[in-house]
Amino acid sequence: MMHRRMLLLFGLLLGGVMMRAQVKAGGQAEMKPGRQAETKIDREALVSRHNVKVGKADPLAALSVGNGHFAFTVDATGLQSFPEYYEKGVPLGTEADWGWHSFVDTGHYRPEEALKEYDIHGRKETYSVQWHSPERNRQASEWFRQNVHRLQLGNIGFELDKKDGTLAVAGDIKDIHQELDLWKGEIKSVFTLEGVRVYVSTMVHPGEDVVSVSVRSDLISQGRLHIRLRFPYPTGEFGDDGDDWANADRHLSGMSENDETGMLVTHRLDTTQYFVHMKWEGKAEVRKKEPHYFLITPRSGNIFSISCRFSSADPLEAVPSYAMTGEACSTSWSRFWRSGGAVDLSGSKDPRAFELERRIVLSQYLTRIQNAGDDPPQETGLTYNSWYGKPHMEMFWWHCAHFALWGRSELLERSLDWYRRAAPIARQIAERQGYKGVRWQKMTDPAGRESPSSIGAFLIWQQPHFIYFTELCYRLQKTAEARKALLEKYKDLVFATADFMASYAWYDDATHRYILGKGLIPAQERFKEDETFNPCFELAYWRWILSVAQQWRARLGLPADAGWQKVEDGLSDLPRQDSLYYPAESATDAYTNLRYRGDHPVVLATFGFLPATKGLDTVTMRRTFDWVWKNWSWAETWGWDFPLTAMCATRLGKPDKAIDALLMPVQKNTYLVSGHNYQDDRLRLYLPGNGGLLAAVALMCAGYDGCPRINPGFPKDGKWKVRWEGLSRMP
Repeated sequence: MMHRRMLLLFGLLLGGVMMRAQVKAGGQAEMKPGRQAETKIDREALVSRHNVKVGKADPLAALSVGNGHFAFTVDATGLQSFPEYYEKGVPLGTEADWGWHSFVDTGHYRPEEALKEYDIHGRKETYSVQWHSPERNRQASEWFRQNVHRLQLGNIGFELDKKDGTLAVAGDIKDIHQELDLWKGEIKSVFTLEGVRVYVSTMVHPGEDVVSVSVRSDLISQGRLHIRLRFPYPTGEFGDDGDDWANADRHLSGMSENDETGMLVTHRLDTTQYFVHMKWEGKAEVRKKEPHYFLITPRSGNIFSISCRFSSADPLEAVPSYAMTGEACSTSWSRFWRSGGAVDLSGSKDPRAFELERRIVLSQYLTRIQNAGDDPPQETGLTYNSWYGKPHMEMFWWHCAHFALWGRSELLERSLDWYRRAAPIARQIAERQGYKGVRWQKMTDPAGRESPSSIGAFLIWQQPHFIYFTELCYRLQKTAEARKALLEKYKDLVFATADFMASYAWYDDATHRYILGKGLIPAQERFKEDETFNPCFELAYWRWILSVAQQWRARLGLPADAGWQKVEDGLSDLPRQDSLYYPAESATDAYTNLRYRGDHPVVLATFGFLPATKGLDTVTMRRTFDWVWKNWSWAETWGWDFPLTAMCATRLGKPDKAIDALLMPVQKNTYLVSGHNYQDDRLRLYLPGNGGLLAAVALMCAGYDGCPRINPGFPKDGKWKVRWEGLSRMP
């Protein structure tokens, strides 16, 4: 009931005004920005009008600060004071790139025990799947799904004493006024306890895994305000909210340094060890309240500031003070907002404009703090675990491709190095199955290990993403020297990616064509791997990416690869039936069987996510779009499906439908007060929705190669005034 009540509060907000931008027509060999706003956008005003304001302890309104590698999520007090109260909403997490753990393997499991043999076109291939029996295989597959898993690193919160000596609970916190200052990356929180006001400022250092906090209150001089550091033990479950205090005997926490101005705490779990180094200004006493529970009590004045560094190695450097973190945040966040893209919708008469602009601004903030790390992000970023904290590589595009389209490709390239680290295992997977090149993992971890999955093992649409990413980055390079350097940097992985794609396609001697499948599950995951072949989107993606890989060879002065070309030219036509494109050639009942009208309407990605490929008929695509729009079970979709639909609508010249798709009133298209894309009770935030929104908006503003229209994704009904700058075209 709580979720339903909360969701009713999030509707479409009225708003705003906007000036017009134009897009330069015609295709380019490189990604070029279109004609942009005629006058510079006041970026600080644009960003600041969407500062997040919270007026009560709301489990779905937790706010985060972070730097892309590390994030810290707080409740209405500005710290993580009431984690149990927030655990069914947006949890109060502390997570970092490096924070991973594995339980002790008492079963001595081997990865090959999760492999199952399948007959694919008369050849035996092994896939890492979730076994149900025999028991040993089931245990092995579950072990490798669960381990490694991402850690919740620790909880830092207030412990507040009431006058009667009891501890305050969430309901005792009154007069809440909390604001996330987006321009500074600072959360400012004000509340009262029994009439005594507390002022809190919370920030994360832009260059270090440090959270810094300043507190001002008479509760300090009264000895009633304490700061708590508490360590949970990992649950080892699909999700981990960071408030499981059981299993105290399975880990160790101890102070190796302690004086009036700071302490160093070491936390050990099995073979994992990390440190929390805390420094404060003003005197304070420290005591260990429980085995994993440390309490800091300020002892002077009514102002106290503290900085806490989380690190995987014993820290040697001094911890930045609160003032130093504040100065660094102000500089870094101002630089971020002044760089890259901006979209200003103020002045529009459509009542949905302000809400769309809010989603755009907050999605930039959230993807910057949650997705811009050294590894591909998980669906729930650095807030709490989903799928054990592991990234899903087919979702990587939806998380991070927008960084390139918004002029911030350096944030995308941070995590592209994962492919180089993961390549040895990806090559082993391809070899094991009898293919060339590298087969990119689906559900994985920072080292590229393959997680067993009865769906993920058969997905293929994560495979071309690497070439899509590197092509976006190439098109942004401004000089011939920079383009050459980027080609050299990524060429080996581009070619290995294409090698797998060409060898994966199976030549059918009876029909004289190349076929994808059987032995695959398409992006619309409702089809069976042993029945499905020639999914529409994957066919188009295969054809386009192979052509891009050939362009890379040409740019490097290399001849075309004859094997790639043979597959590109010989791939099956896109499946059509009844004048519509079908999700897969094998799915002849796809539009009559209700089972196949839910999940991702990914047939629309064939022209939207992708440019027009050889053989694509836009008239048939338009009919397909209209059919899907009218008949799809939109309640069964996911957050990135709405941007996906908007992309297709934009390329088809349906800007009204592009806007309608982005703002469709469906639960999984809900954007909370924080800007997070809410899905359901399990996924209370879902960052592919945020990243997908930004990619779609870039397309709707700047267009795509060969696009002749001005702001192609916005209706020309006089209700939309669009100003933008710093965006780039999609291919």
